[in-house]
Amino acid sequence: MSLNAFSPSAPLQGVSPLSHLGLMRAAGADAANFLHNQLTNDVLLMKAEQCRLAAFCNAKGRMQASFVVYKRSAEEVLLIGRQDLMAQTIKRLSMFVLRAKVKLTDATQEFQLLGLAGDAVSQALGGAAPTGALTTPWQRLTADSADVLTLYPALGQARALWLAPKDLAAPAAPALSADLWQVGEVMSGIAWVEQATYEAFVPQMLNYESVDGVNFKKGCYPGQEVVARSQFRGTLKRRAFIVQSDVAMRAGQEVFSSQDANQPCGLIAQAAQDGSQHVAIAELQLSATENSSLHLGAADGATLTLLPLPYTLREDI
Repeated sequence: MSLNAFSPSAPLQGVSPLSHLGLMRAAGADAANFLHNQLTNDVLLMKAEQCRLAAFCNAKGRMQASFVVYKRSAEEVLLIGRQDLMAQTIKRLSMFVLRAKVKLTDATQEFQLLGLAGDAVSQALGGAAPTGALTTPWQRLTADSADVLTLYPALGQARALWLAPKDLAAPAAPALSADLWQVGEVMSGIAWVEQATYEAFVPQMLNYESVDGVNFKKGCYPGQEVVARSQFRGTLKRRAFIVQSDVAMRAGQEVFSSQDANQPCGLIAQAAQDGSQHVAIAELQLSATENSSLHLGAADGATLTLLPLPYTLREDI
């Protein structure tokens, strides 16, 4: 299937509110070790100048939540993820604490969390970022009392999360609408797990291993055997793609291929809109992306057009 281009109505530049995201704090002497044993990525050996993309899975390797994780201090780890999953994820993770010296709490109201795009990233850092850092994902940079966590770029623009105490002034940059920020999330090709997609995917279905969201060398975590087996047996048959449509899409909607009208070939993982333009990250069977058309909700539903991913899919082993 041919790939098309997408052009937003305005540049992806400025500072955006992030009301769809929340913040979890893990505090205590065992915080990093505890999370290391629960998430798909390395937390224990993560350096202070880094952040990580990671997923929390059930025993079958299905993602229950996803996060951007970083160590704020030796005994404090912060996890940014979807607000609609925060309470249940804290409850679920807390079941595994046992004797570990760690306490998990919802810290969303204790901090400011904003999205930075384009020149706003460098402005927030006062022009002090190391060369290449703004377009290198999963870096933790600091400015005053704020942490700037770099993400994958989108539409040719740098992106970052800005996390700061409540009393710190927000970066002086133009406002970016929440809709355009979420378009940038979709166009980055990296979907959050949200309530509508709870336990719908193993990490590779959302390309997490291709964007450094899975560490195959770390120790065990819930679902680790399933995730590793999917990778090393060469059986990856479903991947995430960016799609565009003339109609609105929402997470959890099924996708059908013209090759099979009876059963879905995929699922919308995350959706966004820019005026009359609609884009989404869709998890799809690889076979459905070749020599067929894709449709939303039913085989005769609205046509979905593939857009290019901004990163290269890593081959399974």
